Amino acid sequence: MSQVSSLHLIASKSLGGAERFFLRLTAALNEGGCRVWLGLRNKSEVITQVPQDIALYELPFRTVWDPVSRWAVSRLISRLNPDIVQTYMGRATRLTRLNKGGPVHIARLGGYYKLDSFRHAHAWVGNTRGICDYLVAGGFPARRIYHIGNFIDPPKKTPPEELKRLRQDLGLPDDALILATAGRFIEVKGHRFLLEAMERLPRQVDQRPLFLLMIGDGPLGPSLKGLARALGLEDRIIWTGWQPHPEPYLELADLIVFPSLELETLGNVILEAWALERPIVVTRFRGALEITRHGEDVWQVPCGQPRALAEGVLTVLKDQTLAKELVKAGRRRLKEEFSRERVVEQYLALYRELLEERRWL
Repeated sequence: MSQVSSLHLIASKSLGGAERFFLRLTAALNEGGCRVWLGLRNKSEVITQVPQDIALYELPFRTVWDPVSRWAVSRLISRLNPDIVQTYMGRATRLTRLNKGGPVHIARLGGYYKLDSFRHAHAWVGNTRGICDYLVAGGFPARRIYHIGNFIDPPKKTPPEELKRLRQDLGLPDDALILATAGRFIEVKGHRFLLEAMERLPRQVDQRPLFLLMIGDGPLGPSLKGLARALGLEDRIIWTGWQPHPEPYLELADLIVFPSLELETLGNVILEAWALERPIVVTRFRGALEITRHGEDVWQVPCGQPRALAEGVLTVLKDQTLAKELVKAGRRRLKEEFSRERVVEQYLALYRELLEERRWL
């Protein structure tokens, strides 16, 4: 089979974890021998991060019902005539309608979305087995549902002098013990419970002052900052704002904390912690229960329980042998199960399989 071509459509306005993975995946496919085009929302933040060697097209993506947006998508597909059209999340998927015998439409789901927006696709990819099971339970044909996980690129280590400068810019003492969390400030991320856990944690651990980096932004930002003030945490928390490249901030951390609630699907921060070789405390949300192993590669605590979260943080901070074992196992899991090469190979194999069966789709 000749080189496979693929058009990837995402309607996001802002840049978050899902969009960062979209960029990683499409860049990896492009480098892996698949011809890649991107269809992005007009003036999206995602556009600013697209590699120069990948062609991108701006589309309206105004609403899921907008006829102009649907026409623009159809026109672009007709113009490029890709083998594969891969859509991400609801809006781009709903606006993409393909005739039988043309390009193959794959809808990729990274969450438990309302399923009616996805039924017209030819095949579906879930980034967790839980999502795949959800699709089957929703009446989707199991033979066209595929599980392909996420991956994290090996990070470039930040030079020590840059980390030292960042630490100084953030006002962190040289002897500070640092917790860090990253993510959009929305309900499912559970940041409120992390702040309440922080109130329960001592101001010093092993005679080192304890700080929390809140890396991100979002609609709950004002209420979270108000809660931090009410809890008397102003001098213990540093709000970094949204960072398109949060890796240096996470590198500062002695421990990464991911306090999401049960409905969290996967949690790329887990993979990022493993890639950066940092121990991580996670709550027992859906994605964590699927991809992590308590006491082996992460330390798990119940969702929505500040006291348990604080106890978990102290457990790992005070047991450096445990912390090192978590890092070691996480690094191994990342290499064996969540590598770029493995995920790209799975997508390319899927594309070839579906193209060979296209006449029956």
